[in-house]
Amino acid sequence: MPRGPVFLDDYTPQLSGHETFPLRYGWLKKAFDAVNECDGQPGNKSVFLSGEAIARFGLGKNMVASMRHWAGAAGVIEDSDEPNTVRTTALGRKIFGKDGLDPYMEDPASLWMVHWQISGHPKKTTWYWSFNNYPGATFERENLVKGIEKVAKDRSWKRVSASTIKRDVECFVRTYGARNTVQTSYEDALESPLAELGLVKSVGKKDGFRFVRGPKATLGAGVFLYALIDFWRGYSQASTLSFEAIAHEPGSPGRTFLLDENDVAGRLLSLEDFTNGVFRWSETAGLKQVIRDGEISVDEALGFINADYRVALEKGAA
Repeated sequence: MPRGPVFLDDYTPQLSGHETFPLRYGWLKKAFDAVNECDGQPGNKSVFLSGEAIARFGLGKNMVASMRHWAGAAGVIEDSDEPNTVRTTALGRKIFGKDGLDPYMEDPASLWMVHWQISGHPKKTTWYWSFNNYPGATFERENLVKGIEKVAKDRSWKRVSASTIKRDVECFVRTYGARNTVQTSYEDALESPLAELGLVKSVGKKDGFRFVRGPKATLGAGVFLYALIDFWRGYSQASTLSFEAIAHEPGSPGRTFLLDENDVAGRLLSLEDFTNGVFRWSETAGLKQVIRDGEISVDEALGFINADYRVALEKGAA
């Protein structure tokens, strides 16, 4: 039985918006800075729509639209309650703002956070479904297209065409899969910064890819915990969460980060020390679960990611 938000009756699929362009280097910073300069001003979405936007960003009209789309998907900016108005988010300000942790996305922690925002939440259908619902370890583009087509048919999604799904899947592959042809330059090979995470690799066949499941050395405890808190808030209101849900449920850290059970278990075992007892690992009567001591908002959870950047800074200074 298929599980997860994509299969709920009130789910609205999103299979476009990127204008066929994957997230590019520098786009999130550019989008954040543009909104930050006019934060709170009614109708400021025009910064992406006016004729001056092309000159401002040095991009074509479709690329500007794509950049705005990715900044929203990555949780760096968001729509305001005011019509045609956008604003920066707590996450955007923490990474890209004045005295931000990593304004130029040079630290893997920033890439993992962006990956979580884009692929750990169900808004972007292909990204979420591919990491959290696709049943295999290897795939070709056509496998993903057919899989999403089947979901669309079974769920009676309206106005979803095969060509739209195909374009979305193509953009997904270009987001995570580095090209490896002889003619490809390094810049083109890493078209999207998320390719650096190594979550999708080419395999022998011309159009073959695999999801790389296993330990993720560059994924810090802070980002993992932020993702766990974020997932937990949407999944359950209980003060306990099972190991099975954390490792395997659609939208969980285990699925979205492609972690194996051993790595998930190791990370959960260290939570008590990392959080000074706010989160605890328990194995009582054979039941493996995490116990949470009180409510923590997602914004409060952002404080935990500081540790990942501090580790990087300490390594650099050593």
